[in-house]
Amino acid sequence: MGEAATRLRGQLRELLRARIPADFRGAFTDDPVDLDIAQRFCRYLAAQGLLCLAWPEEFGGRDASVWEQTVVREEMWAHHEPRGAQYMGVNWVGPTIMRHGTSEQQRDHLPPISRGEVIWCQGFSEPGSGSDLASLRTAARRSGDGWRISGQKIWTSYATMAQWCFLLARTSTGDRKQQGLTVFLVPMSDPAIEVRPIRAMLGPHHLNEVFFNDLEVTQAHVLGTVGEGWKVVQEVLAFERVGIARYARCERLLQTAPGVLGDDWDDLPAELRGRWTRMLVHCRRARLLAYRVVAMQSEGRVQPSDAALYRIAVTTLDQHSAEVLTEIASYATSSNEDAERFRLDVRDHWNYSQAATVASGSIEMQRILLARTLLPAAS
Repeated sequence: MGEAATRLRGQLRELLRARIPADFRGAFTDDPVDLDIAQRFCRYLAAQGLLCLAWPEEFGGRDASVWEQTVVREEMWAHHEPRGAQYMGVNWVGPTIMRHGTSEQQRDHLPPISRGEVIWCQGFSEPGSGSDLASLRTAARRSGDGWRISGQKIWTSYATMAQWCFLLARTSTGDRKQQGLTVFLVPMSDPAIEVRPIRAMLGPHHLNEVFFNDLEVTQAHVLGTVGEGWKVVQEVLAFERVGIARYARCERLLQTAPGVLGDDWDDLPAELRGRWTRMLVHCRRARLLAYRVVAMQSEGRVQPSDAALYRIAVTTLDQHSAEVLTEIASYATSSNEDAERFRLDVRDHWNYSQAATVASGSIEMQRILLARTLLPAAS
């Protein structure tokens, strides 16, 4: 990545040590203090020009390289993502508005994202149409000069705290289900929107149901062209999937294990140490696949299948490394603070990993997408 990226990585690690408690395990725990820590840290990053540093200056960035933004992404995910939900706005909501939004939408939405002041949620999945997103039923019907939106979304992360929703709804029908879909940018404060949390072992805020009860919107809420939302969403998903650098978290935990176990490391079975080594190799593989997609995105030629390949690698890494780390943690007999923190970190990693192959598009759908690209005659 170069010397600039190396310096940036060191700078970020110093900031994390100085401003994030050692026992921090993400913004979305049962303790509201953790969310407050993330929100304050996010605004601090923004004030230092480190939140959206690869964005153009006119939109609140520093015109830095995509590789410097990748360093930020990796260091944040390696340390329990202390930006909270801001990665959505930074990685894909903001860039999508830059490419498809009107000047008014860019003026209204991009500055708050670049300052770390706003949280977005994503209104995509529905009951019965999660992996098959194009089959969604949420409908936007013409009402005067605008639309009335009715329907239900599910698994919507951060909906309880978000100020805005990046919503996909059907505005018309066509020969193919991908036709007639439109993206709307809607305020979550509207009384026509109801949010119901879903209890889960991931903790609060991660999973919610969202109901749209005749939500009234105008043309100003439409992102891009009416009926062309599927093209926007395909672009969004490519950015979203590579924007979750879980390989950095896996590698940090794996690298931490020998030092935490100390003399107990010698008691690990040779087979388990071998699996630990393979997981480190898999971390590097996932990282290189991510870099391949980042390079393609910087040239404007990324395809959904490229992101699918990375997503398959990183989600399987998540789960396989969680299994290996859980076994390793069982050999940590010490009761010191570092060992206890390691055990808790591994448990948190295992909990998150269980949803990895379903979130952001199931692994089965990623494999189908990849297969259709490799074998076009079969699609």
